[in-house]
Amino acid sequence: MTNAVVVGSGPNGLAAALVLAAAGVQVQVVEAADTLGGGVRSSELTLPGLVHDECSGFHPLALDTPFSRQFDLTAHGLSWRWPEVQYSHPLDGGRGAAAWRSVPDTAAALGSDGPRWTSLFGALSDRFDVIAEDFLRPMLHVPAHPLQLARFGAYAALPTGWLARRWSTDEARALVAGVAAHAFRPFDSPMSAAIGLALGTAAHRYGWPVAAGGSGAIAAAQVSMLTSLGATFLTGTSVTSLAELGSPDIVMLDVAPAAAARIAGDTMPPRIIRSLNRFRHGPGSFKVDFAVAQGVPWTHEPSRRAGTVHVGGSLSEIALVEKMVNRGRMPERPFVLVGQQYVADGSRSRDDVHPLYAYAHVPSGYTGDATAAIEAQIERFAPGFRDRILARHVRSTTQMAQYNANYVGGDIVTGANTPWQLVFRPRTTLDPYSLGLPGVYLCSAATPPGAGAHGMCGFNAAHSALRRLGA
Repeated sequence: MTNAVVVGSGPNGLAAALVLAAAGVQVQVVEAADTLGGGVRSSELTLPGLVHDECSGFHPLALDTPFSRQFDLTAHGLSWRWPEVQYSHPLDGGRGAAAWRSVPDTAAALGSDGPRWTSLFGALSDRFDVIAEDFLRPMLHVPAHPLQLARFGAYAALPTGWLARRWSTDEARALVAGVAAHAFRPFDSPMSAAIGLALGTAAHRYGWPVAAGGSGAIAAAQVSMLTSLGATFLTGTSVTSLAELGSPDIVMLDVAPAAAARIAGDTMPPRIIRSLNRFRHGPGSFKVDFAVAQGVPWTHEPSRRAGTVHVGGSLSEIALVEKMVNRGRMPERPFVLVGQQYVADGSRSRDDVHPLYAYAHVPSGYTGDATAAIEAQIERFAPGFRDRILARHVRSTTQMAQYNANYVGGDIVTGANTPWQLVFRPRTTLDPYSLGLPGVYLCSAATPPGAGAHGMCGFNAAHSALRRLGA
């Protein structure tokens, strides 16, 4: 029987394992941590009974993909919950903007900018299923829907600052800025609009759901299905060399590119080693989880009902701080992403005490303490927030990398989203999953289509392996 070892149990490693196990391959998953799940673990970080997502919290691109259609994780306990407001963006003075699942509802709240919102996101969301089918694959492929992909690509190729010029109000521009900031890129960079455009469109097509009971439920469902297919698991075991794995037919590495180069060592072709070691990581994240009594008192009322709140002020403010962190400078007022998963999934709270998730964009490897800056940014738009904090859990960039070795320097998206790396990640090749060694593949978020708990990096990598085996 063909056998495989998957190193790393993040959502991509587990997805690769599922594809292989479903094809009749005997699979073992090896994980360095004591618990499976990588970026989709959840735990009680602050107070007993409060469930916090440790990294990935919202999953707009996980609902309708080739992976989710092949593997029905709902049959293994996974269920989704949606907030009323998918994401929001408060501004000073109680103003702000919000994205509802409905394009018309979102447009209506944007006033004079509403028709422009509809003209872009209405048209894209209607076609997003076929667009996503193409961009969830490696960029170098023959598109199944070239006209639809070209329409999306024409906007995605723009710098965020250029795309935002479609709108005239502070509210609409801020709404675009907040979702575009997920790319961790300067707003004047070409293609910096791509990730925000995809996530913004997905909010209207699929919403930004959370996993009931915590993101750890995604890994639990994958593990349950893998167990039913005969896979085995080994935790608390770090892999430093391919020699430690014996001689499996397939090796899947759910690791960062430089780690893959270290594990493979001199057995890998030198040109590929050089490419993997040149792979660039992006800015870091400094995360604070809070236990908050009565929730966050946002002055912008729709933000109280939003699953995700983008905190950073105007388009120009966020553009400035994203440029600063990419240049290695820590801003006084960083961009902060606030997760209010509990508004969609009340099971994570206890009575009127809620788990709040917040991380700031900071320079790679930032060694300072951003806790006060995060709290000040939230307090700016929600006066009285500090008085409601009952407990905190802090995870610096160093601790983020210790939690998950793929997050080099605190880079939770496993690679800078530069124009080159958006197209050619982790290296320039027709098969970005192959590592130039028979049977050895990279399947982490450093490969296409990139970060997210969609599992498509692992899905694509495993299918690459099966094609080469002739399976």
